[in-house]
Amino acid sequence: MSKAARSNRFTSSLPKNAIVMAKKKSPGINTQSVPQPEQSLDEPLATPNQLKLLSQTVAQCRACELCANRKNAVFGEGSSRARIFFIGEAPGETEDELGQPFVGPAGQLLDKMIEAIGLKREDVYITNVVKCRPSENRDPKPLEIQTCSEYLNQQLKLINPELIVALGSVAAQTLLKSEEKISLLRGKLSSYQGVKLLPTFHPAYLLKSPSSKKQAWEDFKQVASLLNLALPKKVQS
Repeated sequence: MSKAARSNRFTSSLPKNAIVMAKKKSPGINTQSVPQPEQSLDEPLATPNQLKLLSQTVAQCRACELCANRKNAVFGEGSSRARIFFIGEAPGETEDELGQPFVGPAGQLLDKMIEAIGLKREDVYITNVVKCRPSENRDPKPLEIQTCSEYLNQQLKLINPELIVALGSVAAQTLLKSEEKISLLRGKLSSYQGVKLLPTFHPAYLLKSPSSKKQAWEDFKQVASLLNLALPKKVQS
């Protein structure tokens, strides 16, 4: 399927109006609507400029309480023509400091996993379910996820990936609308808005539970198979 054809799937899924915000206002938080880009994003294919415009909109967003303590909104980064779209749960401390996704120890492991299937970080696209760091690295709340969902859908519309890889339970449960543990969801091919979706463990979990790296590698080999990627000879086993 062409990228132009895949683009149409996301248009119909976006809310007609701004998504619902919290009923009670917090100081300095605009609970009326998510900021909209100044220029149209309704082009059939993504361009770096379109992604930059959306990123600027996210940087100005004050639609939920996460904006209160953030240092930087973490929009996402990677190729505007990426075939693989990685989605984590939320920025951590290092990501909040630098304004980039997956740049701490978990990000370094993710880079190695991407390289193991013959790609580089700049070949894929990486983002999170929410764009601002939850305090004390807690899981994002349902309302925070809902508030950021329009941004995520816009990113998907622009990138039009062939495959989404959900990293960890929050991302997988959000996209699949499931309460099952990631250990039960991982490795099972599904779909989100017409795009193939494969959940796997979050790299941060793998750092704490290295025994699960073998299962994660099986998931990444499935990613390579789905996209007909040739594995480097040194990692084919």
